[in-house]
Amino acid sequence: MHSLSETLTEMVTVADDYCRLIDSTGKSPDNWLESLFRLMPRLHAAVTALNAWDTAGMQPSTVDLDERFELYSHLRRLLGERDSYWLEFDAAPEEVHMSGSLADDLTDIYFDLRYGLELLDGVWPQHAAQAWQSSYRAHWGQHLVDAERHLYALKVRNQLALN
Repeated sequence: MHSLSETLTEMVTVADDYCRLIDSTGKSPDNWLESLFRLMPRLHAAVTALNAWDTAGMQPSTVDLDERFELYSHLRRLLGERDSYWLEFDAAPEEVHMSGSLADDLTDIYFDLRYGLELLDGVWPQHAAQAWQSSYRAHWGQHLVDAERHLYALKVRNQLALN
């Protein structure tokens, strides 16, 4: 693998930390939300600090839908009542409010980060940075913001511990 810039090295480290944390949820669910709460701002900072790579022509990741559903279902079971949240927006009284799912947010972020990590094996590191930036803008950036907001709400209500 070619030499990585400092910002890309940080992104790789944080992406790897995130994926390892999500992968470990079945083994030690006690404090993983607290760890996630601390990791999400690092992830946000790392992806926004990446150099402005040209992302034209980047191919989106392909996700095994069964694998995605399995992870989503696993996280949904672990989160229980902590999973759902209301999306915050100004709406007319007659509009239906939309809700979000932390399990969905975490799952989508996971697969987009993992795809970038997979690109590091055997190809130029810039491809991973391009994939992360492109998918961040098009997809997982909103999931990241929504997850950070919901984790903050759980933190201030002292609801991050799952036991």
